[in-house]
Amino acid sequence: MGNTNVVIGAYKGATLVKTWRTATVRDRTEDELAVMIDGLLAREELSLDEIDALVVGSVVPPLTMAFTRLAERYLERPALVIGPGTKTGVRLRVDTPSEVGADRIANTLAAHRRYGGPAIVVDFGTSTNMDVVSAEGDFLGGAFAPGLEVAAESLFERASRLFRVPLTPPKKAIGTNTVDCLRSGIVFGYVGLVDGLVARLVAELPATPKVIGTGGLASTIAPLTTTIKQVDDDLTLEGLRLLWELNP
Repeated sequence: MGNTNVVIGAYKGATLVKTWRTATVRDRTEDELAVMIDGLLAREELSLDEIDALVVGSVVPPLTMAFTRLAERYLERPALVIGPGTKTGVRLRVDTPSEVGADRIANTLAAHRRYGGPAIVVDFGTSTNMDVVSAEGDFLGGAFAPGLEVAAESLFERASRLFRVPLTPPKKAIGTNTVDCLRSGIVFGYVGLVDGLVARLVAELPATPKVIGTGGLASTIAPLTTTIKQVDDDLTLEGLRLLWELNP
């Protein structure tokens, strides 16, 4: 659960059956969430009654509580909420381990299991998080940057003569109209930010890492970069599944 979207995945064993992305609505109750999830599952001929476990990785406290109550009321078992005290198998080599979000832990675990280490995960969300994974699977830290949509929205709000444009790349960097000038600066400028930050992170590692993109805008930005070689849309969900295996 992020500040912009909630991403939901349904697993049968280790197989991801389906994923959904919904807008983050902070004041949804457990009953509203249950109705929504049951409706999504029904499209796959499943129901909430068939769910054996609920794993929650969240940066939105009100929704964390709502999903916790949903598990207790509708599944009759506690949710596994990733946080302090959760067994992760990931050593946090940072100054304040308690500050590391559940999404970064999940990304680290899944990236190391799937691709080995060292690795850098570039997670495109409300903010773009860069998570650095050691050869041994430790979380080494990383960097935060404003997300592409957040950065663009800030520009549109503050520049009264500019207007919203699709966040897709133009055919060339030299724009010959306002729309393409905006698209060039926003999209190609953001690609430069990503490549520049990744290059600095790579320079501080003892070996060349694999660089993996994930998150809502990964498929838009990653192909334009020179540094991201792999896009894995379901990396964070896979990390949550692996964390559930470690905490039966």
